Amino acid sequence: MDQFISLVNPEIPIQPFVVKLTGINNAMLISAPKFYEVAKRIIEITNDCVLVAHNTAFDYRILRTEFRRLGFDFNKQTLCTVELSQKLLPEQPSHSLGKLVRALGIPMAERHRASGDALATLKLFQLLLAKDTEKTIVQGLIKTEVLKGITPKLFTIIESVTSNTGVYYIHNENGKIIYIGKSKNIKKRINQHFTGIDKKSIKLQSEVIKVTFEETGSELIALLKESEEIKIHKPIYNRAQRKTLFNIALYADEDKNGYLTLKLQKADGRKKEITSFSSMQEAKNTLFRITTDYKLCQKLTGLYVTNDACFQYKIKECDGACIGEMTPEEYNSRVSAFITKNSFEDQNMILKDKGRTIHERSAVLIENGIYRGYAFYDLNYQIQKIEILKNIIIPMQNNRDARNIIQSQIRKNKLLKIVKF
Repeated sequence: MDQFISLVNPEIPIQPFVVKLTGINNAMLISAPKFYEVAKRIIEITNDCVLVAHNTAFDYRILRTEFRRLGFDFNKQTLCTVELSQKLLPEQPSHSLGKLVRALGIPMAERHRASGDALATLKLFQLLLAKDTEKTIVQGLIKTEVLKGITPKLFTIIESVTSNTGVYYIHNENGKIIYIGKSKNIKKRINQHFTGIDKKSIKLQSEVIKVTFEETGSELIALLKESEEIKIHKPIYNRAQRKTLFNIALYADEDKNGYLTLKLQKADGRKKEITSFSSMQEAKNTLFRITTDYKLCQKLTGLYVTNDACFQYKIKECDGACIGEMTPEEYNSRVSAFITKNSFEDQNMILKDKGRTIHERSAVLIENGIYRGYAFYDLNYQIQKIEILKNIIIPMQNNRDARNIIQSQIRKNKLLKIVKF
C-alpha cells in the first residue's frame, strides 16, 4: 500500500478555529510545499483509483478546485463512507467519523489531522466492504470500468490479486459474480483457473473481466464467507457448492440395553445431529482419532452388542461397556461429554485467529450455540467486552454448513485461541 503524507502551504493565514481543531498553525506551514508542488504526486498516487473519504463531496470539491486553478481536470470515481455507513450500519446513532470509530473499536491517532482521519477511514471502509455481502459496491464499480473500456487480460488479472488467504470473486463484463472461491494463496488459485483445460476453467477464462478479492488472514473466515456468499449470489459456476457440503451426519441413539450409541448416516434434516462430515471416510478418520483419545467404543454402523464392536475400526477400548462391565449411566456420561465437545450447542465462545495483517486479529462469535458472525480488530484496541465485539461483527447466517465448518476447523485444531464466556 502506497501512501503520501504532507502538510500543504495554503498561501493564506490559518483561521483560529482551524488551529484549535487541528493543532496546525501558520509557523508549521512556512516551509511546507504549496499545492502545485505536490499536485503531480497526488495524480500519480490516485491513478486508476477510486477516491474514498468520509463526506467525499467536501474533499473532492477542494481537490477539483485546486487542480482547476492549475488548468487540470481532476476527475475520479468517488465513494463516501458516510453514505455507506448509513446504509450498512443503520443501527449506529451517529455516522460522524469520531463516533463511528469509537463504537466500532477502530483505533485512531491524530484526530482531525489528514493522516489520522485517512487511516481511520480506511479501516472503516474495510469493515463496510465486509458488511456489504450483496457486493453492490464492487459490482457497481466494475460495471463502470467496463463501460470506460477497461478489459484486462488474464495475466494482468493474475498480477492484480494477492497471494494471501481470502475469498475471491470472478466477475463478467456486467460486473456480475460468476464464481466465488477461497484459497490460502489467491494468486496461485486464480492462476490454476486461468491455465486449466477443464470445461469450467475454459468458460471462466472466456467470460472473466475482473477478479476482486477480500483478504481474511483466517482460513476459517474464508471458508465461512465462501459458503454464505455462494448461497447469496448463486454464481453460475458454483452449482455444486450451492448445496450442503456435509452429507454424512453423526447421530446419538440408545440401544436396547440403555447404552448411548453413535451412528454415522446420510444426513437427515429431520433429525438432530451432533456434527457432520463431507464424506464417510473423513468421518471414520475423525472418529477413530477422537474415540481413541476418549477410549470410547463406537461401532460406526450399528449398536454396541459384541466385543467385535471394539475392534472394528482399530478402536480397542470401551472401558468394558461392550461386555457389560460398565453401567449405561457411567458410559453414557462419557459419550455425553464427547457430544458436548463436538457440538457447541448452548455454548458461548469466541474463536480468535489471524487477521489480515500482523497488527490485526479475527474473531468468530458463537452465542448460546448460535453462530453470529465474524469481525476483525486491531491489536492496539483489545476487545475486552462482548458488547464491543457485537458492534463490529459482520452478521452471518447460522445455517448447518456454517456450524459444521466451524466444528471441522475446531477438530483440526486450526484456530489460534478459543475463549469461552
